[in-house]
Amino acid sequence: MIKKRIAFHTLGCKLNYSETSFLSQNIDKEKFTEVPFGSEADIYVINTCTVTATAEKKCRQIANKIKNRNPEAKVIFMGCYSELKHLELENFDGVDVIIGGPNKPQLLDVLNDDSYFDTKSSLIDPNSREEFFSTWSSGERTRSFLKIQDGCDYHCSYCAVALARGDSRSDSIENVVKNVKTIAKEGIKEIILTGVNIGDFGRKNGESFYELLVELDKVEEMDRIRISSIEPNLLTDEIIELVSKSKRIMPHFHIPLQSAKSEILKMMKRRYNVELFTNRIKTIKELIPHACIAIDLICGFPGETDDFFEESFDYLNELPISYLHVFTYSLRPDTPAEMMKNHVPERSKKERSSRLHKLSDKKKLAFYKQFIGKEMDVLFESTNSKGFIEGFTGNYIRVKTEFDPELINNIVKVNLKEIDKDGNVLGEV
Repeated sequence: MIKKRIAFHTLGCKLNYSETSFLSQNIDKEKFTEVPFGSEADIYVINTCTVTATAEKKCRQIANKIKNRNPEAKVIFMGCYSELKHLELENFDGVDVIIGGPNKPQLLDVLNDDSYFDTKSSLIDPNSREEFFSTWSSGERTRSFLKIQDGCDYHCSYCAVALARGDSRSDSIENVVKNVKTIAKEGIKEIILTGVNIGDFGRKNGESFYELLVELDKVEEMDRIRISSIEPNLLTDEIIELVSKSKRIMPHFHIPLQSAKSEILKMMKRRYNVELFTNRIKTIKELIPHACIAIDLICGFPGETDDFFEESFDYLNELPISYLHVFTYSLRPDTPAEMMKNHVPERSKKERSSRLHKLSDKKKLAFYKQFIGKEMDVLFESTNSKGFIEGFTGNYIRVKTEFDPELINNIVKVNLKEIDKDGNVLGEV
């Protein structure tokens, strides 16, 4: 039997990446051969994103490019864009099968039944938003993104993800621990706990994220555990204290601030104010001075006046954080923010975003400089890149050194020597 060639592509978050990787590893290897996405394939699977209009446009552009190059190829859209805009996509010629976000496991059924491709098919089932299926990424030799939670009950005024992924639901502590041990057997040295709102883990099961971390801290088979983005109101003092004492849970926090003005946070329907956020940062720096603290920020939300932005910029400039992830506000249909007044002009958004990115670069450089001359543990994870190999310290400093195949997937002590012109930290083993 001639195997069909199949290619996978992921847009958006690490949760999407985890799901794509898991599904690609579970295709019928007797029927399919996975090929790189840029190669000729019979079937292309695109895990879509709807967080911005630009992300949606990119999904369509990729599909059109495939169809123009290979009209006979079949294109499958799955994920958040498919879930929210399936009626729109049913009139889009670039896609053959549309699979909603919570229906992603049905991809394997679609691939094993050619009848789905006879006419355009849509697999959208709102009821499946109540189900949880665990996934983790495979294929990388060092790190794995482990999905522990899905969906969100917060319904922030700007966000369409809760609409696409449904209510918050999560795995059990017992199953997560089991999955971590399974991943460790693959030779993986680090897992990143991933979800839409991981701090909400276990709430509906009578468990908690803190309790999960306590149990994972006992799993000796795994060298490193890293927390992905966690809401500031769910990042409790006990979690921070646990990380400060743990040798397994990495001192790295990714915390969404979204706005540095409490007035805007209220409009966003966020569940904290700037004072609470400031206290969280203060607690981290007191207990874990060397911790990496990254924050998410939305630039140009409706009502963000020039004065509000300048006050926010000054606040961020003084805040002891390591770097920023800056997102320009994108109006999402069917969200409360769509109907708000005082939308910020695109030109102003662009100018503000540029300033914030420069501030982030300055913050990251200052953070890196603190550790020059120190010896730190680095997990090397990449292959030969122009004679260098790269890896990360526990507090998420990217380090590069001369390539040595013996370093791959090993945690070794490295002297951090200098920062090159591109902002990379050069190390010496």
